[in-house]
Amino acid sequence: MGVHIKSSADIERLRIKIFADGADASGMRALCALPLLKGFTTNPSMMHSAGVSDYETFAREVLGAIGHRPVSFEVISDDDAEMERQARKIAAWGENVYVKIPITNTKAEPTKNLVRRLAGEGIKLNITALMTLPQVAEARDALEPAVPAYISVFAGRIADTGRDPAPVIEQAVEMLQEHPKFELIWASARETLNLFQADRAGCHIITLTNELIKKLPLVGKDLDEYSLDTVKMFHRDAGGANLKL
Repeated sequence: MGVHIKSSADIERLRIKIFADGADASGMRALCALPLLKGFTTNPSMMHSAGVSDYETFAREVLGAIGHRPVSFEVISDDDAEMERQARKIAAWGENVYVKIPITNTKAEPTKNLVRRLAGEGIKLNITALMTLPQVAEARDALEPAVPAYISVFAGRIADTGRDPAPVIEQAVEMLQEHPKFELIWASARETLNLFQADRAGCHIITLTNELIKKLPLVGKDLDEYSLDTVKMFHRDAGGANLKL
């Protein structure tokens, strides 16, 4: 990845944990060199974009690279019984594995009964694709309080609709206060600023793509210097394109 944080003071003072979100096994291995990354997540869309064709081979390669940091892998079925089978298989890959279960299937049917069964067996889950507070309540109530779990609110997608996700995250954090083993994830981040917004909202975890992680060295950068860098980039690119007027 070649990511070097010039000054990490602004990031290190944050309470929130940063997880890397992607499906590039070699890139995930490289990111392990960054102490500020506390875990990893992936999803079928990212795996498709990365050209992953053998799920288990990919997953075991990732597990071999990241050590004991937590990682979330998602079920790929839309059928309740098959999701349950896949969830148990994924969970068996390692103690640090969290199984991603979407809040509903594609028919908008809740997965809460499946979540209740799996969590009741002690399987660590990551309930994903949530966007509303009623969904947060549904996930919370289906999980087993004694078993660690993540609840992923897709704040970036909420923002895509023109809504501010921060109040949703703040209220979701309050809803989980009595469940210390449940951690809220600010998912689908769109910009580095989201890291600080999520921290201010009290969120426990934020997932950042490789592209956003590459931007972390910009945190705290002098804006006059950044302005000059931008002017130089425009001038360089104009010359590289051989533009003429």
